[in-house]
Amino acid sequence: MWVGFDIGGTKLAIAVGDAEGRIAARRRRPIAARGDPRADVDAMIADARALLAEAGVAADSLRGVGVAVPGPIDPVRGTVESPPNLAGWKSVPLADWFREAFDVPVHLENDANAAALAEWRFGAGQGARHLIYLTMSTGVGGGLVLDGRLYRGAGGAGEVGHMPVEWDGELCGCGRRGCLEAYVGGRCWTARLQRETPDGSRVAALAGGAARAKPEHVVAAAREGDAFALAELDRWNDYLARGLVALAFVFDPDVFVLGTIAAAAGDELCLEPLRRRLVENVWPVIANHIEIRAASLGEDAPYLAGLSAALESAMR
Repeated sequence: MWVGFDIGGTKLAIAVGDAEGRIAARRRRPIAARGDPRADVDAMIADARALLAEAGVAADSLRGVGVAVPGPIDPVRGTVESPPNLAGWKSVPLADWFREAFDVPVHLENDANAAALAEWRFGAGQGARHLIYLTMSTGVGGGLVLDGRLYRGAGGAGEVGHMPVEWDGELCGCGRRGCLEAYVGGRCWTARLQRETPDGSRVAALAGGAARAKPEHVVAAAREGDAFALAELDRWNDYLARGLVALAFVFDPDVFVLGTIAAAAGDELCLEPLRRRLVENVWPVIANHIEIRAASLGEDAPYLAGLSAALESAMR
């Protein structure tokens, strides 16, 4: 059995499970980074031990621990290097602390990479040899599984949210302009919607006012045929397609797996328009074999991301 942790800026998900993705015990709770990472991690270790006991897993049956965590990280040293949403987590030796607690191999992985592995092992990417995963939540994360292995490059591969899609375009949270994230990331799109949504639109009505508009209101209003929502979703699809086209030419994957906003919008509003744009803008020899699928793990995703990171500990 394995233990997987998925550490976010606001939540913690822990699972005990096996190599087939069967979860024996799980726990999800808020995480309050108090500026004391040692105390935070000690609480996580206590949670994991409680789950192991709940699942009836003896200490000598535990094979490895995986940790999915927001970057930046140093996967070689096993340290977390000051993620924006984890106060005080500066050069935290997370892998060492978990290794000391459980005396098993520990693997630390960027959270988007871990999510890509989870979809590849257990979700929409099963059977693919070459997979590219994108999630458009607060920002835009990505992960590359090439030739059946996670591709990390020199350490920072998969940062697809910061590919330029407009020179000197919208300001991104990274400080550069024109990044894909500035156009399809949830935070940036929300800021645009709260500036641009007409007061009389269905989006504004669903949100309780234009100043409260969010992507989920656009998706819901688009399903009702609202003109503003359909135009906004078309714009969003267009920018996301620019990123997919570039990735298709460079990596020629078997499948793109798209999470969060794209998965919520579904086939008619998002995936089919993206497929059409891909066919229109990529050579047929490439476009004809690439599938675009919605991420499928749903609420299990963070647990399986942590377990997928744990399974990587056996491959190092």
